[in-house]
Amino acid sequence: MNSGTRTGIAIPRILLKPPLAYPGMTIGLLGGSFNPAHGGHMHISRTALKRLALDRVWWLVTPGNPLKSSDALAPLAERLAGAVTIACDPRIDITGFEATRPDVFTANTLRFLTRRFPGTRFVWLMGADNLATFHSWQNWKKIAAMAPVAVLDRPGYRFAARASRAAAVLASAYADESDAAGLAFRRPPAWTLLTAPLSPVSSSKIRRARARAR
Repeated sequence: MNSGTRTGIAIPRILLKPPLAYPGMTIGLLGGSFNPAHGGHMHISRTALKRLALDRVWWLVTPGNPLKSSDALAPLAERLAGAVTIACDPRIDITGFEATRPDVFTANTLRFLTRRFPGTRFVWLMGADNLATFHSWQNWKKIAAMAPVAVLDRPGYRFAARASRAAAVLASAYADESDAAGLAFRRPPAWTLLTAPLSPVSSSKIRRARARAR
């Protein structure tokens, strides 16, 4: 794979397959570029594990985001290696399996996973910044219809998330965060917004700091 050879880092074959899942498990799916992975990803993952009563969280390290420029995107092998290093919790699994799929659109990824792992309950995890633009994702209503969605608060985005077009369309499917532990068992569409201590760390800030250091 080019993303591996560009950095001299070989991608372990196991990272190009979905992790193991069994019927009855509840799994949170955190998709993103992880460019790079950082403590903020760990913070929201552990928040989701606790507040949603999940068995696992999978980090879906995407080969590319259709809505973002790839100019500053590090090779997939490098981002996967960084995610493996950062994810110091045995309940968090790292995977780059989307690189083997025909495309990286979330709706198609969810459709693939729900068919491959029948009986496993998936919850899509996203930051409040993503909910603010969720309506621009391809087939976003189908995404909401396939899996419950847990939105995790991000600094400066709470109001924009609650005022977003997607939040308005899905208003009747909102579940209070006091009931978040049962979100995985709700019939989609279902979503909640989780408040928690906010982490100021972001991948873009890390990239800018690295650029200044160079």
